[in-house]
Amino acid sequence: QVQLVESGGGLVQAGDSLRLSCAASGRTFSTNTMGWFRQAPGKEREFVAAISWSAGVTYYGDSVKGRFTISRDNAKNTVYLQMNSLKPEDTAVYYCAAAPSPNIYRTPDRWVYWGKGTLVTVSS
Repeated sequence: QVQLVESGGGLVQAGDSLRLSCAASGRTFSTNTMGWFRQAPGKEREFVAAISWSAGVTYYGDSVKGRFTISRDNAKNTVYLQMNSLKPEDTAVYYCAAAPSPNIYRTPDRWVYWGKGTLVTVSS
């Protein structure tokens, strides 16, 4: 099993920056690919960004491309999401996810492990 714990959420103003962290523990060799999804009230869970260690690639959702950056520190088994130029529409619960596959999938059903989420609120 893999445990994922997110941190770094909070209340910020539009235009501010925030960095989320996700620490993995347990069978971390199963976290070849790690990523972030988000879910706003009344909406479906949306792909934000992902990074595949073995493939050496990153992918971003269209709504965050150019503003968010995903990175990982394998020594710490941690993935980060740097969020810049935040907008009110970025308000959501952000979930960390992981999967053994080197492929990156934009749909939640292809991911195996999930954290409990951290709330990001962006005020206008």
